[in-house]
Amino acid sequence: MPLALFALMLGAFAIGTTEFVIVGLLPTIAADLGVTLPSAGLAVSLYALSVAVSAPLLTAATARWPRKNVLLMLMAVFVVGNLLAWQATGFATLLSARVVTGLAHGVFFSIGATIATQLVAKEKAAQAIAMMFTGLTVALVTGVPLGTFIGQHLGWQTTFLIVSALGVAAFAGSLLFIPRQLRQGAPPTRRQQLAVLTSPRLWQVYAMTVIGYGGTFVLFIFLTPILQQLGGFGNNAVSLMLVAYGTAVASGNILGAKLADCSGARTALKILFAAQVWVLLSFILTATHPAALAVSTILLGLTSFATVPPLQLLVVQQAQQDAPQAVEVASGFNIAAFNLGITFGAALGGQIVAHSSLIHTAWAGALLLTIAALMAGHRHKTTPTPTRA
Repeated sequence: MPLALFALMLGAFAIGTTEFVIVGLLPTIAADLGVTLPSAGLAVSLYALSVAVSAPLLTAATARWPRKNVLLMLMAVFVVGNLLAWQATGFATLLSARVVTGLAHGVFFSIGATIATQLVAKEKAAQAIAMMFTGLTVALVTGVPLGTFIGQHLGWQTTFLIVSALGVAAFAGSLLFIPRQLRQGAPPTRRQQLAVLTSPRLWQVYAMTVIGYGGTFVLFIFLTPILQQLGGFGNNAVSLMLVAYGTAVASGNILGAKLADCSGARTALKILFAAQVWVLLSFILTATHPAALAVSTILLGLTSFATVPPLQLLVVQQAQQDAPQAVEVASGFNIAAFNLGITFGAALGGQIVAHSSLIHTAWAGALLLTIAALMAGHRHKTTPTPTRA
């Protein structure tokens, strides 16, 4: 595999780490900055909202720019955002830094996949995309627990400094190894982009993504305090559980992709959303029993991100039918939908924790995932276009 592909993978690893490491650092940040745990959750939801808003807008705005230049610009913004977080002296400064960092996220994955396919032979394009996204999976397996461990022992600011260094390395790798002359097709016209927004079937998938991912994050952003306050896990044990969770996520991604290939995207989503419902409900019974809680946490990792491959596949399939000239734009909107789900789920979880207890996030998430499972089983019917005689 070309070195440029490793540069993309490093960028994905850095971005994945900065997005999710905050989950492990929430109690530390809340205690250090003197804010409540639900308020600290804004560091998750505002980042996700920044991604959701910027992904489709910046993808469209930079459609005519050289891809390598856009990628370098994104990594520079990413580094600046994390350096601002490192130097944050208060909660408002930290939130501002998270918003800046989120600007790079959505567009990076949108154009990174396109660049990856041009670095290898055509028959290896899928492998190249998978390799780039491996960086995101590795972030969950290693970057998040290591970043949490560093933040707990050396201060949460140190974690952001290290992540910014990863961004510098990804910038240097992209500058040195990614070719400047990349194939760039004609960008979609405004009319072709609007075809994405006028497709009822695509809107149905986006709604499913928001509700399903929102259901996942109602509990997920408070996983560390659940492990600590309800399960009695210490800091080191939490780091180990996050490693186990990340490993399960990697396996779940493979499981979700294979299930979608074998059974179809919608069938896979029905099965995976339903499985998540039962996993979340299990937390109600296992939260105060450490061994059982560990099992529930691993099962959560196995199911919670397994829906990503079939959701992305379903968007591509629907876009190829309803907006074939704007498939990348359609995928960009689904990245926005994922992050709207995170924003919605984090906000709902924060309200639940503020007014009741941590464990109530389990049944709230299960309810949302039940709705997502029902949506996966409902196919939006469109009126066939009449044929001319």
